[in-house]
Amino acid sequence: MSAKREPAAVVWESGLEVEPVCGPAELAASGGAEGIGRPGEFPFTRGIHPLMYRQRPWTMRQYSGFGTAAETHERFLYLIGQGQTGLNVAFDLPTQCGLDSDDPMAEGEVGRVGMAVDSLADMEEAFSGIDLNEITVSLTINGAAVPIMAMYFALARKRGFDLAGLRGTAQNDILKEFIGRGTWIFPVEPSIKLIGDTMEFCARRVPRYSPVSVCGYHIRESGASPAQEMAYGLCIARAYLDHAAGRGLPVDAVASGITFNFDIHGNIWEQVAKFRAGRRLWAKIVRDEYGATDPRAMQLRMIAGGGGGGLTIQQPENNIVRGAYYALVSALSGTQTMALCSYDEAHTIPSKRAAKISLRTMQILMHEMGLCDSVDPLGGSYFVETMTNRMEVRIRELMAQLAAQGGIVRAVAEGRVQAEVSRQAYEQERRLQRGETKKVGVNCFVDPEEEREVELHPYRVEEATRQIERLARVRRERDPQAAQVALGRVRVAAQEGGNVMEPVMDAVQVYATVGEICGVLREVYGTYQEPVRF
Repeated sequence: MSAKREPAAVVWESGLEVEPVCGPAELAASGGAEGIGRPGEFPFTRGIHPLMYRQRPWTMRQYSGFGTAAETHERFLYLIGQGQTGLNVAFDLPTQCGLDSDDPMAEGEVGRVGMAVDSLADMEEAFSGIDLNEITVSLTINGAAVPIMAMYFALARKRGFDLAGLRGTAQNDILKEFIGRGTWIFPVEPSIKLIGDTMEFCARRVPRYSPVSVCGYHIRESGASPAQEMAYGLCIARAYLDHAAGRGLPVDAVASGITFNFDIHGNIWEQVAKFRAGRRLWAKIVRDEYGATDPRAMQLRMIAGGGGGGLTIQQPENNIVRGAYYALVSALSGTQTMALCSYDEAHTIPSKRAAKISLRTMQILMHEMGLCDSVDPLGGSYFVETMTNRMEVRIRELMAQLAAQGGIVRAVAEGRVQAEVSRQAYEQERRLQRGETKKVGVNCFVDPEEEREVELHPYRVEEATRQIERLARVRRERDPQAAQVALGRVRVAAQEGGNVMEPVMDAVQVYATVGEICGVLREVYGTYQEPVRF
C-alpha cells in the first residue's frame, strides 16, 4: 500500500507559509488577538469608521479620461449618469511629464492614454457643469501635480466653490514614480520639496483636500509582492511626513491629508491580510513615532480595486470575473473608495461598455450581495487574524531593511528599490512561465483557438491636432505680459526655495500652460537622471 502523499506547502507571494488549518494556538503564536480592536477605533484593524458601509458605502471612482477635455467631459457625464459617485482623472503622458501638446516630445502621445491638459481652459471644459461639492475628484498626476492641482483649485474658485470646503485628492506621489512608473520630471529632492509645497498649501488653504495619495498600487503593478507594496508605501508616506515635519507643519494636519492607493490581484486572503496589517501599522506609526493625537491623522484612508497586473490579454472575458473578485476583496478589506480595471484594459482604453460592467459589478456587490450588512465580517477568524499578524511582522521587516540602508529616499535615489522590484517581477514571471503560479487562460486551461473580441480604442491624429490648435488659441487670446510676469514669479520662488503654489496659482489663472510652468521649474531644479543597477 503506497504511503499517503503530503499536500504541497502553500506559500504566499509575500513569503508567508499557510497552514491547512488555523486555530487558537496559531493565533496565539502569531501575536494573539490584542490588535484586533473595534471598527472606528485605534488601531483601526477592522476599519476606520464604526459602522463602515452600514452608514456610508464605498465611493465608486472609475479611472477615466482620454483624448481632449471635451471627450473626457462626455465620459465623465456618462459615468455619473450611470451612478458613479466620484471621478478619477487620467492624464495623457505629455501632461504627466510636464510637456505641452505642441512640444516635439509629445508627438504621437497627445490624448493617447489620458486627457490632454495644457491650460486652465482644458480643466474648465472637462469639469463644466459638474458639482465639485457633490462629486469628489481624484487627479492622477505626479510630476506635474503642482500646475494641475493649481488649475483645479483655480477652476473651483472661479466657479464659486469655497476652497476651505473643497474635497478630493491628487495622486502626487513622486517616489513611487521613480520606483514603478517613470513619469518623473525633476530630481528626487526637488520633487519631494514640491510635494511639501502642496502639503503646506493644502494644510493652510484647502484643509479638507488630500494633497498626496501614496501609491503602493504602481509598485505592486511593477512586480513587488503584496508585503513589499505595503512596506514601500508606508515608507514613502513616512518620507513625506518627515519632510513636512522639517517645515514645521503639525503632524495632525498633514497626516490627515495623506491617502493611499493600493492594488488588488492575486490571492484573496493575502490581500485582506495586507490591508488589515497595513492599516494597523500605519496607525501605530503616526501615533507612536510622530506623536499625532487626532484619530483622523492615524487612519489609513484608501482607494483599492482591481489591479491591471492581474488582467490577461488571453480570454479577456475572464477579466470580468476577476474584477468581481477584486471588488469583493476591496470591500472585505475595508476600503473607502473602489475602482476596478475594466475587462478590456489589458488591450486598450476601456470602452463605454466595459466601464459600465465594472461600475455595475461594484453596484451589485453594494446592493445585492450583502457586503454592506456587517462591519468587517472576517474579523475574529483564526485564519485571517493569524495571517494579519504575520503580515504585519513581514511588512515591519521590510521597512526595517530600508531604514538600515538609509531610508527610502536614499534607496530610491540610488536605484536600489527599483532593482529589488525588478528582481521580484522577474522571479514572478519565471514562476508563471514554469506553471508554478497558475493563471487561467495563460498557463492553464489555455484555448489555442481563442478568438478575442475586444474593441480597440484608436489613436486619432485629428484630435491631437485639435488640441494643439486649442493651445495656440489660448496663447493668442491670453495677456502675454501677464503670463510672463507670473512665470517670472514662479522662477523667483523656486530659486529662493519658497513655496511655489501661490505663484503657480497666479500663473494658471492667466492661462500659463503646464509646459511653461514645468519648463521654468526645470530651469531651476534640473531633471532626473535614472540610475541603472544590475
